[in-house]
Amino acid sequence: MKAYLANGLFSIGDRLVNELLAKEIRKAIPGINLYVPQENDAINDKQSFADSLAIARADLEKLQESDILIAVLDGIEVDSGVAAEIGVFSTYNRPIIALFSDVRQLGRDNQQKIDALIQDGTENQFIYRNLFVIGIIKQHGVIVSTVEDVIKNIEKFSKGE
Repeated sequence: MKAYLANGLFSIGDRLVNELLAKEIRKAIPGINLYVPQENDAINDKQSFADSLAIARADLEKLQESDILIAVLDGIEVDSGVAAEIGVFSTYNRPIIALFSDVRQLGRDNQQKIDALIQDGTENQFIYRNLFVIGIIKQHGVIVSTVEDVIKNIEKFSKGE
């Protein structure tokens, strides 16, 4: 099975998350062919040069070859490259697993938080993600909050479930 890991890759935090995810996925699913863009030095060694067309060609080729997309939604907003990869991949009608680990998802049933939001829209204790991107993911897959659930869903989708 071929998979594509979409996430930002420019901050130390993003790179560490990508390394962790790739390590855990490869350990749990031996033989998976996991493409991680930050591992592609031909386009992502920032001491070298790759123009926008080279980057687009390389990543589009890997998206087209992939059976599944793993997309990280964490951060202030969904990374623009990740959003583009989700959009492109959705046209292939293949499974998308999105990892959204933001702790502000907790307490959704806390009535005090809900009341505060109703009384004052600026007292939002929750999170927002672009609903178009979320809708595309839900049409083609799932949104999970742990690495373990990412792995379970890769296994599930690889079996055609």
